[in-house]
Amino acid sequence: MPRLLIADDNHQIVSVLDAYAKKEGFDVEVAYDGELALTMFASKSFDMVLLDVMMPKRDGFAVCKTIRKTSSVPIIMITARGEDFERIMGLDNGADDYIVKPFSPAEVMARVRAVLRRLGGGGKSFKHDNLSVSLDEFTAHIDATPVLLTKREVELLYTLATNKNRVFSREQLLDNLWGYDYMGDTRTVDTHIKRLRAKLAVIPHPTWDIVTVWGAGYKFATEVAT
Repeated sequence: MPRLLIADDNHQIVSVLDAYAKKEGFDVEVAYDGELALTMFASKSFDMVLLDVMMPKRDGFAVCKTIRKTSSVPIIMITARGEDFERIMGLDNGADDYIVKPFSPAEVMARVRAVLRRLGGGGKSFKHDNLSVSLDEFTAHIDATPVLLTKREVELLYTLATNKNRVFSREQLLDNLWGYDYMGDTRTVDTHIKRLRAKLAVIPHPTWDIVTVWGAGYKFATEVAT
């Protein structure tokens, strides 16, 4: 049974999401402030985290950033406002998705199901030169050194790397990884690409890179196109 952590200081929202999640077959744990959320996360294994931005003691951004230091568990952030800067901040701190209040509990569960469907590896792994990526374990290594990526970043890297030198538009990446009904915009892709490149850049990889094709999108470029 997958385990879900719901962190939100609004007891009514937590109660509704808890009921819906249990109907979906989740083992649910709840936290009403950021510090408790981190304590619970450190003591148990979770398959998904629903994380409110505005919480007492520690806000959702701080909680997300702390979790990302040790875990790539999928995180969906819940925000009361739809400003771009807040969404981008959540993504920059490692969130995989976000949803804006007010929302329907059914929509939240649909987002959760979509993320978990994407996490079904199905024996998918890839190697190119000094890069290896696994969708089974959601890991990436360069020269056998692990690169700590979120699950969405692994999915993005895998999608590009398994289609060497193919250009993906931002819209195609949104459809493939976030789903056709995703309500965000293409800047979400740019944010994830920027963060992914920064993490990969720590270890040299001269024979491949993720490059921007101006006016078209992104591709996994190799030294010699195949």
